[in-house]
Amino acid sequence: MKAVWNDTVLAESAKEDLIYIEGNWYFPPESVNKELFSPSKTQTTCYWKGEANYYNVNVNGKTNEDAAWYYAIPKDGSIERVKKDFTNYVAFWRGVQVTD
Repeated sequence: MKAVWNDTVLAESAKEDLIYIEGNWYFPPESVNKELFSPSKTQTTCYWKGEANYYNVNVNGKTNEDAAWYYAIPKDGSIERVKKDFTNYVAFWRGVQVTD
């Protein structure tokens, strides 16, 4: 699967390596093209997954703010609920297309 924005692949991995949580595909950290990401100061809290940290995506001189997020320290019990360790896996929104 691929995550694409502004005609550029942000992440790519086999579907079986991704984790699907609440309508979002989470990509393994090693599948993400880190040179296209910069840390954001944005943080949000999910009542059962914990605190999410965000990345800005930077492609061809354009920035998509807070377009990706991850959980560096998932909340106790959340990994058991998902049945896979999603620590640092990256999910996308704000116009990023995730396709097979």
